[in-house]
Amino acid sequence: MTTATSILDAIVRHVDDTGFGAHGLHVRTGGDGTADDVAEHRWTPDVREEIHSAAKGVCVLATGIAADDGLVDVDEPIADALPGFAFGDGVEQVTLRHLLTMTSGIDMPWSATELTDWPDLAAEFLRRPSRGRVFQYANVSTYTAMRVLETRVGDVGTFVSRRLFDPLGIDDVEWSRCANGYVAAGEGLALRTEELARLGRLIRDGGVVDGQRIVSARWCDAMHSDWVEREGTGPGYHRYAMAGWGGPGQLWRLHGAYGQMLLFDDHPDGDTVVTITADDHFGADAMAAFVAEELARQR
Repeated sequence: MTTATSILDAIVRHVDDTGFGAHGLHVRTGGDGTADDVAEHRWTPDVREEIHSAAKGVCVLATGIAADDGLVDVDEPIADALPGFAFGDGVEQVTLRHLLTMTSGIDMPWSATELTDWPDLAAEFLRRPSRGRVFQYANVSTYTAMRVLETRVGDVGTFVSRRLFDPLGIDDVEWSRCANGYVAAGEGLALRTEELARLGRLIRDGGVVDGQRIVSARWCDAMHSDWVEREGTGPGYHRYAMAGWGGPGQLWRLHGAYGQMLLFDDHPDGDTVVTITADDHFGADAMAAFVAEELARQR
């Protein structure tokens, strides 16, 4: 019988055998009216850690909450919300959906210091031309999306704490900010493994936690549907949606640098969410592949 413990035990053995630099592991199965089955394991002290690009999923949930409130339309040109900005050719038709799916077509190479490279990162991004609906993965795209959201909800960090983290019982979360005071958006959040797992449960359960609806199910679904198909990439990077990567196998995932992952079983009968925090950037893809194989084996 597949249980959270049987899945966890297999992953723990694999981590110990391979030397993958895991910090924490959380496995949740069940849902759909049944009680959740949960198992956890740690290799390092239980402290909050940077979740890197898994924070992009938080940005999608924040946008979804605002859209549910009628405060924002993800298909409205962002130029309507940013009237004081100068826009490059083709950029006036870019929408929040384009920013969150990385399809603005605006080229801006990533820099570890991008939040301080420019007086205003969003202004620099938007003044560049768009090549159309071309996929270009970039933190600045999510950062700019949250700058748009800021015009509708006020401070995004405060909004996320009040509308998302508080209902999940996640307190006192500080989001890193740029020099102008805006949230870093695509990174800059630190959570414990179990706190990240609470986000995974919310997403798996279609925006509801303990009977309370936090966000409409369509925003959780948007993380793994209407895929942007890509060519010439490695396994698990062929498809991207709103913050979610398709694969490997019958998984989809939120994936932050150095192995911060929410891994969702995408099989029709799947209900498992595996949460991993780690410090192993180059081993993360192989770990995700192992989880996919193990869930299929135990299914």
